Amino acid sequence: MTKPPSTPSSHSAATLAAELRISLGKLIRRLREQTHPDDFTTAQKSVLLRLDRDGPSTVSALARAESVKPQSMRITVAGLEVMQAVSGKQDPSDGRQTLISLTPSFRKHLSENRAAKDDWLLRALQEQLSPQEQDELAAAVKLLERLADF
Repeated sequence: MTKPPSTPSSHSAATLAAELRISLGKLIRRLREQTHPDDFTTAQKSVLLRLDRDGPSTVSALARAESVKPQSMRITVAGLEVMQAVSGKQDPSDGRQTLISLTPSFRKHLSENRAAKDDWLLRALQEQLSPQEQDELAAAVKLLERLADF
């Protein structure tokens, strides 16, 4: 007796959650494989992504946003400065503050890494999924965004 194929309605929410976590984790690892490994710590990556998304910031604001002590953030930022990923300049509205931002060379590096990931994912979508499956995935992405915003 063969087991009927699983459908979303036959999954329990707990099983779906576990399968989703595993699948997303595998996809994220595959995307990471498409770029050169970076020597950044998790904390450094988080700061770099925040600066890319939100723009220049002070060490104090970064510390608040990352829920760490300012002293810890200073260490993280100092490491990024040594790696020439970020630089600081005087805040024009408050000369006592330093604004930390991504360096142009790091922005280029970030852009190249994203392009490599996008290229791999585009090829995978085109080679592995039919047009109908691509439409289904587009609908699923909207659901994933809702989950991520929860």
